[in-house]
Amino acid sequence: MQMTSDVQAAEDRAVHSKMANRDKDVEGEIYDKVVDLTEYAKRQRWWNRLFGTNSGPVAEKYSVATQIAIGGIANNSGYIQVDWKRVEKDVNKAKKQLKKGTNQTGPELNTFVEKLGKERFHKSQHFDYSNGVHMLVVSAKPGIGGELLADQKIKPKYSVYPQGQGSHLPSWVAFDKQALCFEAYFQEAVLQSRDETYRIRKCKIFFYLEDDTIQVVEPEYKNSRIPQGTLIYRQRIPLPPPDDDQFYNIFHFNISQQMVLYSRIFTLTNCDSFTRNFLTKLGVHLNDSTTVPDDPYSNLREETEKSMKPLRPYERHDTLKQFLDHDRKVLRFFCLWNDTGSVFGDSRDLVLHYFLADDTIEIREVISPNSGRDTVAKFLHRSKLPKCLAQMKQPGEITDRTVLNVFASPSQGKRFILDSLKTGAVHEDFYKDCDLTVGGEVNVWGRRVIITDCDDFTKDYYCSKYGIDDFTPVQYKANTAPQTLRPVPPYNGFGSEEDSLSSCKGLLPKPPKADFQKFMEKDRCGLDSNVLNFRAKMVTTDAVDRDRVFIISFYLCDDSISVFERPQRNSGVLGGKFLQRGRIKKPGQELFKSELSEYFTAQDLYVGVTLCLNNFHFQLLDADEYTFNYMEQHAEEPNVGNILSKLRSTPEEKQSEIRKFLALSDPSNTGFIPYESLRGLLMGLDCGLSVHEVLVLCQRFSEREQPQVDLGLMLAVAQDFLKKKNFEELPDMARAFTHQDRHKTGRLSTKETRTVCKAFQLPLPDNLLGGLLSNPSVAFRTVARWCNGDSPMVSVFMLSHVRMMDEVITVWICSAQWLA
Repeated sequence: MQMTSDVQAAEDRAVHSKMANRDKDVEGEIYDKVVDLTEYAKRQRWWNRLFGTNSGPVAEKYSVATQIAIGGIANNSGYIQVDWKRVEKDVNKAKKQLKKGTNQTGPELNTFVEKLGKERFHKSQHFDYSNGVHMLVVSAKPGIGGELLADQKIKPKYSVYPQGQGSHLPSWVAFDKQALCFEAYFQEAVLQSRDETYRIRKCKIFFYLEDDTIQVVEPEYKNSRIPQGTLIYRQRIPLPPPDDDQFYNIFHFNISQQMVLYSRIFTLTNCDSFTRNFLTKLGVHLNDSTTVPDDPYSNLREETEKSMKPLRPYERHDTLKQFLDHDRKVLRFFCLWNDTGSVFGDSRDLVLHYFLADDTIEIREVISPNSGRDTVAKFLHRSKLPKCLAQMKQPGEITDRTVLNVFASPSQGKRFILDSLKTGAVHEDFYKDCDLTVGGEVNVWGRRVIITDCDDFTKDYYCSKYGIDDFTPVQYKANTAPQTLRPVPPYNGFGSEEDSLSSCKGLLPKPPKADFQKFMEKDRCGLDSNVLNFRAKMVTTDAVDRDRVFIISFYLCDDSISVFERPQRNSGVLGGKFLQRGRIKKPGQELFKSELSEYFTAQDLYVGVTLCLNNFHFQLLDADEYTFNYMEQHAEEPNVGNILSKLRSTPEEKQSEIRKFLALSDPSNTGFIPYESLRGLLMGLDCGLSVHEVLVLCQRFSEREQPQVDLGLMLAVAQDFLKKKNFEELPDMARAFTHQDRHKTGRLSTKETRTVCKAFQLPLPDNLLGGLLSNPSVAFRTVARWCNGDSPMVSVFMLSHVRMMDEVITVWICSAQWLA
């Protein structure tokens, strides 16, 4: 009976244990859900609505259920028999009501606001791209703001293993250009050899982490006479049979382990530090490094090389210093090879290059176009050029060492007695830099080449090293015969003369080419117009045409001329274009002739000259300031000559009259006289000065009027700009100026003031701001004159006769003292 009761007690305990374990599993799941519900209630600030005592009957009902579940687990005093399925159902129902935000049984509950503390309100897109197919996935996407919908379960990203730490990039990106390196060797059998039966060949095995490919590379050894380098190209290598359906991966590699790669056994001996650290982090236990077995043949070769003795006496030819000192330095000579003595021979132009780095010579031939010769790269390849052409040496005659005798003994083996004095050595003289001179000859394998000239670098080299100063070129080319002018038929009247002439130069007529270089140099560029403007009048006996005023413009880019007439009131003549722009021929030329006609150029236009333009005679009266400045800067272009030299040639008896006239014109001794007085004086002198030369001289010694800066006008213009732009930050600018004045002096520099104005974006133009900051301002003076209605060009009103006479009369005084 006792035994039966014990068995019954054991069975009861087993059943109770199974039920407890089952309840424990269910209890754990419900506990997790209760904890989730609790945390959710805490976040939504509804904790007292769920576990409070004054929350209504529904809240008290779920409070009892959850307290039973939490208490049963937390007390750890045995498991309470609870209907966990009912608790789970109640918890889920409470969770739904909590999300819904209303309590249907308790009217005292307020409406739950879901947007409290919420920051994300976007909708999930329900279109996806899977396995190359566009599809609609609605059930797997969350709701608004990324929150899960009711009864929605998200498929986990990992089915077996949880997400680990590391990069989410694919392997071919994360492990790009990363490879494991192992040192290995394999044994190769050597057949039919007396010295060795096998050979140990060292190699390196690379395992690329991005795609599990393997590469085997053998380092190259000199004098091995075996194929080396890449033994197995990069690829995935299968395992040996019977696992040949699988490939090697990272866990197949370890030190002191053999690997079979395509029926060849490789033994891993060592790895680098990166490989060791990488495998250790993966949890792979690496074995200790092993040594590579000795190779019999390599040991034999090493002993043989150690037993070799160098030749004595040791002779060393050091050419490194010469190479470092004279590398990339080449002497260039221009040469001539006169080959007229041979059949169909002629003279050839050559270029000789002497390389100072190694005393070698290279010769190239200058082949002119349409010479009928084939273009050859080099006339003589770069090499040392011997001075004397010797006969061909016998084999073995030219050697580094001369063997006198050979001894042999059983103990010492072979011994050689060498010619240390070099009595039988063959000496050859080669051309050096000291042998090459202008006018000298060079024997190029039997061809006499004459050096006619050299470049500037070669001249400087010989002058600094050898002190040679005479580099007179050798004149070997005959004077070219005068070119025979081909007769050209006269102009036929069709088109321009240049166009008709181009039709006589070929079967296919081409349009004449303009002077493009002159056009690019003399065309308008910015404010430089390259146009000479003259004021002229018509030379005629007609009283009406005599008073007409014209503007003649000469364009320097193409030597064209245009004439415009200034309109005058009540003259009865309409102003405007009088002559269209174009090149104008000089008068008095034959129309139908073979030579090209002459056209007016810039040298033909100056003040005072009379021009005949298409049978209309114009006299140039004046020019603008740009024209005078241009003629003064390009004194060789206008036909005015040297004005000062003409003044200095004035007769000596007129010097006293000139001084008296200047003293009378300047009674106050200010150093200035009016323009009209000096012009009348110069025109009265019979020294050959033209009207244009007088104007140029007055322009040079003129004193220009300095306009006064109207600060009131500047301030008025500035205030007008500020008013139009509605600028209202003047008080802030005043505070900024006070802040910048750290020493409290009441003054700021121009740079600091401009910085503050630019910082507040003061709506003033740069020229106006510069005029306000720096007084006076050239830019604002121009603006002020325009505002007053005056011309921007500054007129000449007084002339400094003192500066002019200092340059002219000083020569007179010096010459008078020399004559005395």
